[in-house]
Amino acid sequence: MDIDLRFERYIEDHKLFTKKDKLLVAVSGGKDSILLLTLLARYGVSVEAAHCNFELRGEESDGDEELVRAYCDQLGVPLHIRRFDTISYAHAHKISIQMAARELRYDWFEMLRQEVGCDYIAVAQHKNDHVETVLLNLSRGTGLLGLQGILPKRGNVVRPLLFLTATEVQVVVESLDVPYRDDSSNFSNKYARNKIRLDIIPQFEQLNPDFVSIMEDNIVRFQDAQGVLSLLVAQKRDELFVQVGEQQWEISKEAIKAQGIGLLYYVFEPYGFSKPVLEDMLAVLDAESGRIFLSSTYELLVDRTTLRLRRMEKPDGWSELASGDGEMEWRDYVFAASCSTEVSIERNPAVALLDYDKLIFPLTVRSWQEGDVFQPLGMTGTKKVSDFFIQKKVNLFDKKNIPIVVNGNGELLWIATYQLDDRYKITENTQKVLKLVCNISKYEYK
Repeated sequence: MDIDLRFERYIEDHKLFTKKDKLLVAVSGGKDSILLLTLLARYGVSVEAAHCNFELRGEESDGDEELVRAYCDQLGVPLHIRRFDTISYAHAHKISIQMAARELRYDWFEMLRQEVGCDYIAVAQHKNDHVETVLLNLSRGTGLLGLQGILPKRGNVVRPLLFLTATEVQVVVESLDVPYRDDSSNFSNKYARNKIRLDIIPQFEQLNPDFVSIMEDNIVRFQDAQGVLSLLVAQKRDELFVQVGEQQWEISKEAIKAQGIGLLYYVFEPYGFSKPVLEDMLAVLDAESGRIFLSSTYELLVDRTTLRLRRMEKPDGWSELASGDGEMEWRDYVFAASCSTEVSIERNPAVALLDYDKLIFPLTVRSWQEGDVFQPLGMTGTKKVSDFFIQKKVNLFDKKNIPIVVNGNGELLWIATYQLDDRYKITENTQKVLKLVCNISKYEYK
């Protein structure tokens, strides 16, 4: 099928945009982004181009800029160029060069989109990027949600090239005889994604040359399975949960007994309850009345014949961190957060290094609560935080003043200055690191 027709069909099938819209196209000078700009210009939609020069590769970076400028002139496409002092930005924000470049470009793209009146930002990720994302998530451990790959459209960002493989991109670029430049950093397997691209996928392609296309078919099945699962879980939730007030539900104990822990986890997932907490709840379902189990935002009461679920009113002693950069205060503690791609162990009890891609914001800092469990660093099983405090000889008064950092899904991340949860530690597959520094007194914090 003709490339222009395939391109048009993909845009229309996924309702990415219409010809009445205006797009800001991210153009690095590589084959992917140059092809995207070319096809959009041929499609007939109004576009403007944005090019970032991070001044990291000297003459190579300048050469990319010159090529983009010349090609946009040839197409008659308005071009916006921004040079960044990326190294200074990285040092000032205490993040890696790669993370600095990402933050700088996306912040600028969004600002520029609004400034020039564009409806969407178009980026040139293709089918191989889609597959790489799934393989990367698999290497870290993931459920069905992590197997969804890259979405064609998310917010103001669209990805119109996801229907092409990397090989197809190369063939089309050559057939259209469009100019491009290769970024030398793309050929280094220093980072996990590049290892997957350069080393792992070629091995699979030796087993089956159609591996990328087969994986795309699998991803569609994963997406379909997730959709079916979400529908069935929502139906089961409506069947089990009887609303008795605003943000309050009653659930029959007998009905709960008939469900497996796997299904219950998905049913209670929107309320932030982890599997270990639900397993503890099932263990005392008939033996104990009056027991309360907690997530970060909800509490579950085991009554005589029913379970009562309700949203907790947030106590005064809770603090939240909305993103991976900033500060939050809790009592006399200040937590400073920053992101980096540098994966190196730091042996400091006041510092937690967490795998960013496993985090769900906002993160919460609070005191210990009855029923809290975590997976201590280096262990495969879970432990009650109360038992951990007994082991560490922490008295009742002190344990209420120890900060507990909680993920958005209700799982504990860090007993600050004591112990990290093993599930969120950084590994050799970690791509992005959240660094949390706990300062003992906010009055001494600089």
